[in-house]
Order: sequence, then structure tokens, then C-alpha cells
Amino acid sequence: MAVMLVPAFAAAQQDSSEMTRKVTSRVVPAYPELARAMNVKGSVRLQVVVAPNGTAKSVKVIGGHPVLAQAAERAVQKWKWERVAHDTSEPIELRFNPE
Repeated sequence: MAVMLVPAFAAAQQDSSEMTRKVTSRVVPAYPELARAMNVKGSVRLQVVVAPNGTAKSVKVIGGHPVLAQAAERAVQKWKWERVAHDTSEPIELRFNPE
């Protein structure tokens, strides 16, 4: 199983004054057994609001297969970003591919 982080998919949609924060710690999502049994692969897009301390304040699934989305959401909630003075909104895309 491979999970790949794709560069921010919505960089063009963000305000030009906003910069994407650097991720300091990533948790790789567990590939769901149901997805493996069904041979489900694809991308999950998330929008994450990151608190000033670098933790995920909220995670919203924008798109992707529901079986994969829950695993992606759980993993990204554990990610850590660099500290800044204010909340930021970070687009994330994870690709799941059974191997």
C-alpha cells in the first residue's frame, strides 16, 4: 500500500497573501481493510484549519472515496505544522494506491 502526499491542490484558490505552512510531523494513514478488499484506490482532498500552535483545529473532507476519507481525516488530525501567529487554512491531498 502506498499513500502519497500531493502538493497543495488549492494553492491557486488561496489568497495570495496566505502561504502554505510547513508540515513538521506527518502520520501516514492506515489503508482500510475494506478498501483493500474492494481494491479501492484514489485521492482524498481535505481542507485543514491549523491553529497557531501547529495542531489541526478542524479537518473537512472536500472529496474522495468515503472508505478512504475517514482514514485520511484521522491521520491528518495528528499532523503538526510550524508555529505561526494566526490560524491558517491548508489544502491537503492524499493518494491511496494498494500494492
